[in-house]
Amino acid sequence: MDRFISIFRHFQSNSESVMNGICGILALASVRIYSSFQFVCPCLPIYNTIYGIGVMFIPPIILFLCGVIVNKHSLLMLEEWLRPEGQRTKNPTLLRYMFLAVVQRAAIAPVVWLVVALLDGKCILCAFSTSVDPGPFVNVSSWPRGDLLILLSKVPCKDLTDDQLQHNLSFPRRAVYRYLRSVSQALGWTILLVLILTAFLSRCLKPCSKYATHLQSRYWSNYIDIEQKVFEEACCEHARGFAHHYVIQFFDSMQDGFQTDCHANHVRWAEGDPLHGITNKEQLDKLLTEWFNTKPPLNIRPVNQYRVNTDTGTSRSSPQPQHQPTAPHSIVKHTVL
Repeated sequence: MDRFISIFRHFQSNSESVMNGICGILALASVRIYSSFQFVCPCLPIYNTIYGIGVMFIPPIILFLCGVIVNKHSLLMLEEWLRPEGQRTKNPTLLRYMFLAVVQRAAIAPVVWLVVALLDGKCILCAFSTSVDPGPFVNVSSWPRGDLLILLSKVPCKDLTDDQLQHNLSFPRRAVYRYLRSVSQALGWTILLVLILTAFLSRCLKPCSKYATHLQSRYWSNYIDIEQKVFEEACCEHARGFAHHYVIQFFDSMQDGFQTDCHANHVRWAEGDPLHGITNKEQLDKLLTEWFNTKPPLNIRPVNQYRVNTDTGTSRSSPQPQHQPTAPHSIVKHTVL
């Protein structure tokens, strides 16, 4: 039980683990949906192709979009790509890394659906039954083209008897069925082998490439995620402090009987006041707009020195202390608040 709790806390604290878990759940859900889905081929020359290709490709598109939606890094990537340049430059390598990470995770469930559908063979059998040339199995040169298409469209229908196939008992229905199913399974195993080889080679050859660039992109991707979390926490703390001050002031002015107690609470809150002189909604909106439009550069130093240098327009940087904290919380909190 303790091990399960530790694993659950690890997945809860690590955003990448959470995203991997969600993608794994989508992959299992795709297999479950396909196994519970009742595939019914219409057995008509034109509708077979539409239905078979639709079942094979439309659900993967839906699963891919769901994978993009549930991945919060996709929203962070869009915000990083669309935000104004401000004082913090954009990193194309970071954007490319986040885009590839989102696409790779979102493509797991669609690939699983496609491989399962190919190994099952029903989609290929229904979609391309009318495209098979039955000539290698039997001589059909004397058969009318229309009757041949009708017979080929009824190949996926296993519930039809030979008497329902227009009494053409010489038609190689089982041979065409086995041929299409073998082709479908061969494609499924080939795609699965290619994917496994690609993952194996990428895992083995990754240290041989620009691994330092990869580590930098991964670090700053995690930084953007953590910065967003710290920003939301700082906003909640700031909003709580603003609401506390406003409610206390309101009751101070409306109820004289509670003025002494409220004033004491107000003094106790002011000891750790996070508002920094903000008194109205317009100032808050201005600070939030400034955070979005001109994010400060990633330079760890005292915030008062950074503001002085920004206001005066000087480019000379102040000397950094030897043991300056490196957590981004101070940057976000002092800049926003």
